[in-house]
Amino acid sequence: MQSNKIQKTRIPWIYLIFLTVVLCGWTWYMFEHNSFEIYTRQWATVVTMIFGSFIAGASPEGSAAVAYPIFTLILKIAPAVARNFAFAIQSIGMTSASLLIIGMGLKVDWNYIIFVTIGGVFGLFLGTYYVVPYISPVQAKLFFVSLYLSFGIALWLQNRRPQREVFEKIESFQNSDKVRLIAFGLVGGIISSIFGTGINIFTFCLMTIYYRVSEKVATPSSVIIMTAETILGLFIHTQLKKDFQPEAFEIWLACVPFVAVFAPLGAFVISKMARKGIATILYFILIIQFFGAMIVIKPTLFQFSLCMLVLASGIGLFSYLAKVRKV
Repeated sequence: MQSNKIQKTRIPWIYLIFLTVVLCGWTWYMFEHNSFEIYTRQWATVVTMIFGSFIAGASPEGSAAVAYPIFTLILKIAPAVARNFAFAIQSIGMTSASLLIIGMGLKVDWNYIIFVTIGGVFGLFLGTYYVVPYISPVQAKLFFVSLYLSFGIALWLQNRRPQREVFEKIESFQNSDKVRLIAFGLVGGIISSIFGTGINIFTFCLMTIYYRVSEKVATPSSVIIMTAETILGLFIHTQLKKDFQPEAFEIWLACVPFVAVFAPLGAFVISKMARKGIATILYFILIIQFFGAMIVIKPTLFQFSLCMLVLASGIGLFSYLAKVRKV
């Protein structure tokens, strides 16, 4: 019995190989270019990402869900830089977390992963070229925190129900479920194109509220989805749009070794937590993000009204999904 327990908690070799390659490549670059002095400028971003990457591995939020509001609201980093950095750093953190999830054999729903990712690919391209150019930085920040808080409130309302029944996968998977997942992936991809994250938590709420899939399954599944989305997002901005800023690269370089360790650490911790504990962490993060944005931005009455509209719309959408949830 003891040997089985040890086997389950052994660090997967596929993750160790990835971590070794990343750290060796990073170390070579830092010494070759004598780049360690960047930590005198980027210490605040590193501290942010130590926390953010852990949350990324331990929740349905990408590290950008923590980094984006702090970078743009407190550290005054341009939203476009924060978004591009998010894609770059998550290509390390989320990939390492995904490899740990797969290597440890944690339960995921592959139907969820595959069909949401299909929609997410189209949504990311659509959002990058036809939505992002028309959104102002302040609008992006307020939309981000309001929409995310609506997800948290909707999930909290569902978890208040006594003896809420949950499943380990989408039950009786049909063609209509494929269409629904692709549609939500499309919208989630558009959200990710703005912030560098979003498809994971947007579709996570569909899974937990409509399909009633356990947070312990939906969370690692959403991490794998965001991994695919973030690698594509990085490709778009470095190879197609070619708008990846030097500032984003410097922040990424400073954070790489920390994120490569703390993101999978979060994934490991979440595998040991109870379902409601995962949800509680999520509520806390979303509340802090929203009220932090209100304090820093000090929105006008019109902007605050838009926040309330987004908040109410999000709660309404997911409350509706709960009402008509799949049975």
